[in-house]
Formats: sequence, structure tokens, C-alpha cells
Amino acid sequence: MAYASTNPYTGEVAKTFPDATDAEVIQAIEKAHAAFLAWRKTSFVERAKIMQKAADLMRKNSDAYAKLLTLEMGKLISEAKAEVELSAEIFEYYALNARVLLAPEKLPVANLAEGEAVLVHDPLGVLLAVEPWNFPYYQVARIIAPQLSAGNTILLKHAGIVPQSAAACEKLMREAGLPDGAFINLYAAHSQIELILNHPLVRGVALTGSEGAGAMIAAAAGQAMKKSTLELGGADAFVVLADAELEKTVKWAVFGRHWNGGQVCVSSKRMIIDKSIYDQFHDLYTAGVAGLRAGDPFDPATTLAPLSSQSAADELKDKIRQAVAQGATATEVGPKVPNRGAFVQPTILTNVAADNPARYWEFFGPVSMLFRAEDEDDAVRIANDSPFGLGGSVFTSNPRHGAKVAKRISTGMVFVNHPTMVKADLPFGGIRHSGYGRELLGLGIKEFVNHKLIDVVDIDAPF
Repeated sequence: MAYASTNPYTGEVAKTFPDATDAEVIQAIEKAHAAFLAWRKTSFVERAKIMQKAADLMRKNSDAYAKLLTLEMGKLISEAKAEVELSAEIFEYYALNARVLLAPEKLPVANLAEGEAVLVHDPLGVLLAVEPWNFPYYQVARIIAPQLSAGNTILLKHAGIVPQSAAACEKLMREAGLPDGAFINLYAAHSQIELILNHPLVRGVALTGSEGAGAMIAAAAGQAMKKSTLELGGADAFVVLADAELEKTVKWAVFGRHWNGGQVCVSSKRMIIDKSIYDQFHDLYTAGVAGLRAGDPFDPATTLAPLSSQSAADELKDKIRQAVAQGATATEVGPKVPNRGAFVQPTILTNVAADNPARYWEFFGPVSMLFRAEDEDDAVRIANDSPFGLGGSVFTSNPRHGAKVAKRISTGMVFVNHPTMVKADLPFGGIRHSGYGRELLGLGIKEFVNHKLIDVVDIDAPF
């Protein structure tokens, strides 16, 4: 399967790239390892300069970077620019904080006469990053900024539909001053991932993607005894308590479900509303979704993007049909989407019973599931009735109480009065079928380092 850059709005193929050969894969691994041997010896100050330069270059060339995102995966141009800025903020965060985050930690010891124990954080070596198409720069930045700052080197296997964005990431780091081989974009085939993970010079893998891909990567990494982190799917609960400020809440619900065309693992996919306000929420939400305008993602007036590809659109439509076949009610909302482009009509699913398999699926696009909760306890129960555990939201006029409810929701992230969001200075990650491990902040930078104990002990100290 060749990597292909296809405009999801026009269907035009802009450029294709051949898969790497096995020989090229091995050569890239060896090159990345050679770069690691030198890169791990550089100072945090040197690394920080490169991270900051990468941030500066992204901001300087924001329009060009954004245009590429919209061309390859159909992201609204305004959202593409926001992704460029978010990625720049991540590089800048580690430029400012990596040294402190990885500073040696002096450990308390029971008897000071026995010596001094210190925990140091050494880089592991060559890492494989397997990244998805929905945020082509952000997903890459949130792994390479911390791991390069830690002293590791990285091979990137990006999604097949965003090859130009992948190449842009490699060019960015080269222009920022990163040594040759420290970050390599590799057009590897899926079948070559096991080859990479089995290579003795590769030390770990970070994947953001589907459950299926995560299971395959985790199995291969486990077999090879390599460290892995998985950021997988999500079906975030959007819990609306009886006292929520309804109009503001509905605006966040419409945005939280439909930004990036609804193709976000932390989209607000399951609306869980207290029965006392369910009907009112339903009507307001339906009107809000109906106000979205589908069209050319380069047009600033467009508010609903096409999906990333026609195959993605076809898959989502099939999931809707399956949900209905199992008893759900599907209501298409708003004016008809254009015939041109990989669009899916915004759809609201109701009456999704507990025995309907669709209740536990992730719909990756403009499809919302609405659930009526009998009370707060029932809302929490429905929120937790999911194989996923990524993000979630609680809306209420009492934020202190909202935080208490948030503690009862079993996910890696919960926001009160805001949809799950991504920022450079917030950790990201989930539990259960949403994966394991964390990215960003100190949690992310320490995922692929050796937390090594150095204990200096008096030679006369007892054993």
C-alpha cells in the first residue's frame, strides 16, 4: 500500500509515496541508533534551543503548515491553524521545562550515614512512533518533543493518508537544527512494524490509533520485551446535570462533538442528560447541530468538515445502519451535506438500548448518542458503562459538586463545564480500551526513560 495524499473534499490525489523496503527500514534503525549515541550526550540547553526553534518555525510558517493539513485530511482551515499553534506550544513547553522535569531526584533514606540515593532519568534509545491522521502535527509533537528532549531518537510511521504532513514534520526538525538521524520519517508498511520492534536497537513504541492497531502493537512489543504506550479510542461521556446552564452547555455539546469533523478520540460522543431537562436539551442540541454548515474546509464560513476519506465516511454510514438494525433511532439533522466530498450527514442516535452493540462503539464522525438519565447516579452509571476510559465532561451550575461527580467517572481525564480538551500543559491518556501510559508534561517525558537508582553507600555501612 503506497502512501497517498488525497484531498477528501475533491477526491483528487495530490501525491503518492512508495512504501519503504525492508533494507531501508533496517538502515533507518541503524542511522537512528548512531544518532542516539551522540544525541544522548547533548545538554538540555542544546536540546531546548532546537525545540524552541521548531516552535518558532511552526509559528512563522503557520499558514503553509495549516494548508497541508486541510489538503490531506480535510480539517477546517481555522482548526488547522489552531493545531499548528498547539504543536508549537508543545515544543515550547519542553524547551522551557524538560531540564527540570528530568532533574535527578534525591531519595530519602532511613539512615543518612548509609549514603545518598539518587534517581536519574536516562534515555532508552531508538523509539518507534506510530501516529494517526486526525491530528497530523499534534500527535507527532506530543511524542517527539518530550522524547527528543529526554535524549531519545525516533522513527515515525505516520498514517498512510498524511504522507506530506509526515514529511513536513521531518523537514521541520531538520531546519530546527536536530542532528541527522535523530528523527526519521519512515514510510513503513504495517507488515514492517514487527520487523522494527524485533530489532535489538529499537527500545520502545508509542502508538496513537485504533483498538485493533493497539492490540497488534502491544502484542508485538510484549513478545519483543519492549516498552509500549497506547493512546486508543474513546467514547467520551458528556454528562448534563439537572442544574446545568442549558444554553451554554448545548453550545459546548455541539462544539465538543463536531470539532475536527467529529474525528477526535476525545469528542463528546455520548450525551447523558438528566431526565428533567432531556427534552429541552434534545431540542436545543438538534437546532445547534442543524446550524452547522458543511462545505469546502478552506472556506472560513464552513463549520462542518468532510471526513478524512471516502472510506471513512462509508464505514461510519455502515455503523449507523447497523445501530438502527439493532433498534436505535437515527435522526439526520440539518440541510443535506454536499454530494462532493467525504461527508456524512450529522446524525443523532436515540433509543440505543443496553443490548444494542452500538451503545459501546466509537462513532468517528458527526454522530451523537443521546441518553436519558433518571438521576445523577444513573448518569454516572451510564457514563461508566463503556469499554473506553479516555475523557469526559460534567456540566453543572455548581462546579464544586461537579468535581465530586467527576471523581466518580472512570476515565483518564474529566473536565467540569468544558468538553475534554487538549493543551500543551495538560497530561493526556486513558484506561481500559482507551490504552495505557500518558503523554505530555512530566508524565509523558518519563515514559521512555530508565529511572536508574544511583546509591552511594559508605563502605563500612551494614548490609
